[in-house]
Amino acid sequence: MITFMRRLASTWVAKALFILLVLSFAVWGIEDVVRKIGRDTAVANVGGMSIEADEAQMAARREMSRISRQLGNRFEPNEAIRRAVATGALENLIGERAMLAEAQRMGVVAPEEAVRETIFAIPGLRGADGRFSREIFAQVLRSNELSEPQFLSLIRGDLLRQQLLGAVRSGAAASDAQTAPLLVWQTERRVADVVLLPFSAAPEPEAPTEAQLQRYLENNPQRFSTPEYRQISIAVLSAETLAAEIAVSEDDIKQAFEARHGQYDTPERRQIRQVVMADEARAREVAQLWQAGADWETVEAAATAAGGQAMALPMGDKTSLPIPALADAAFAALPQSATDPVQSPFGWHVISVEAMEPAQIFTLDQLRDRLRQDIAKDRALDLAYERGNKVEDALAGGMTLAEAAPRFGLTLVNATLDAGGRSPANEAVALPVPADQRNAVLRAIFAQDQGAAPRLQEFGDALGAIDVSAITPSQLRPFAEVEQDVRRAVIADARRRFTEERAAGLLAAQRGGKSLLEAAQELGLVSTRTAPFGRDPAQGSPLPPELLPPLFEAKRGEATMAEIRGGFAVAAVTDILRLDPATDPLGMGRVRVEIEQAVAEDLELQYQAALRARAKVRINQTVLEQVVGR
Repeated sequence: MITFMRRLASTWVAKALFILLVLSFAVWGIEDVVRKIGRDTAVANVGGMSIEADEAQMAARREMSRISRQLGNRFEPNEAIRRAVATGALENLIGERAMLAEAQRMGVVAPEEAVRETIFAIPGLRGADGRFSREIFAQVLRSNELSEPQFLSLIRGDLLRQQLLGAVRSGAAASDAQTAPLLVWQTERRVADVVLLPFSAAPEPEAPTEAQLQRYLENNPQRFSTPEYRQISIAVLSAETLAAEIAVSEDDIKQAFEARHGQYDTPERRQIRQVVMADEARAREVAQLWQAGADWETVEAAATAAGGQAMALPMGDKTSLPIPALADAAFAALPQSATDPVQSPFGWHVISVEAMEPAQIFTLDQLRDRLRQDIAKDRALDLAYERGNKVEDALAGGMTLAEAAPRFGLTLVNATLDAGGRSPANEAVALPVPADQRNAVLRAIFAQDQGAAPRLQEFGDALGAIDVSAITPSQLRPFAEVEQDVRRAVIADARRRFTEERAAGLLAAQRGGKSLLEAAQELGLVSTRTAPFGRDPAQGSPLPPELLPPLFEAKRGEATMAEIRGGFAVAAVTDILRLDPATDPLGMGRVRVEIEQAVAEDLELQYQAALRARAKVRINQTVLEQVVGR
């Protein structure tokens, strides 16, 4: 039989069949390659450089992961969101390719040494000793699904982009014709007559009937219902908890001190007052007056009379003064002494140091405990993410939070709470997360479905998993239980309606030709004239913030009305005060910087659009749909 098979294999028929079999397997093995011959697999082409579908999909996945980490359970991607994220990620890649093409055209390069120094300078890639950590670097690459060459390419591209965009942004400039009107708008002050009508001043309405109370309850069930309660378990893995497991040696502390002690030292800080004059001779007169012992009020009055400006600056270090000449003069002066005039682009400055705080330089002994805690926390963060992977695997394998908590060192809390974090007894429920993450945890709890498998989520520096075991829906409370609350609400609504009608009548009278003062007196109300106030409520305006926008839209003599906290207010503009920009050189400088920053951003956008047009971008919609649908 074997001899027969050998003879058969030597015939030309068997050899032909064997060749056909080999070709079949070969074609099957490279089916994808064969099918793609003659097809365009790039999702976009930018200046002769292609963006493959896999690269675009990877970029979209990284962006989706970033958004998910940032928003946690609030992020529920649907098809529209996935499409928007994928399209945005592709646009970013297109912008990078267009910028790279321009850099190549202009001969702009990013040296390897610059790339290396940039990576070593990234704070997030440093270990506990303050130096570049290869382990952290590898972890960052893994978490972002990047290879080392891809990361280096991103850094190199960023350096090229900084060089090109830096040159474009440097061309931003703002003229006085742009700066002065904006400064006038920002510094405009107004004076107004104001009448406040609090709800508490409204007369006592008639007592509501039971039928009215029942009807009000039916129309406003959400106001008189119990909140939704959820019975939950939450297990949290935090750096604070794991830090106790970390041993920190004296050598570690010494290395950290050498690398970090500058972060704890505080520079000298000074509180200064200054006078700014346009003319050196007048500035010197003010300086001599100040140096002779005149008090601040006298100096301020003299500066204002001479057409200058006097101002007090808050306590700050040398870097808080952006002009080097002023910073050098202020930090060279003796306390309670005035300097000679110092010139800057804004004029001539005379500076006096009112108070100072000396620099504080810490020793190793002073920082030892703090460094030990910081090193332990840094290492605990790494340990938390390493252990988090094990927790995720355990939860995916069916382990409950109650089982995982003692095994992996998680803090477990079982509670019943509402969306505000309060128990049925109206007590605040303690959650094992930092205070600034409490609201994020509550949102995650009330976004999770009952019985859904718990999974780890990021809450700041902590990792937490939530299990919702039961939900008690909101229910309308019995009428007998809420009758008094409903009665108070009906009476409050009646007071509000009365107050609103009275405010509307006052406004109508003013618009009918009477002054607000006259109209208020006829109704037995009090009208008050304010001091000058600005647009920003943070500037200490005497008015309710709800009144500011409509008052700054009104003309002189016009009135407006707004509901405020606890009542209504009617106000009429009596005067409009506008600044002469020539008297505020510092303000002109500040606004000029704001305009130049806005212009620089516009120039950057226009430049990027021009590069995109030059690169003749072509997008393969068919491949893009495949990227979006993956």
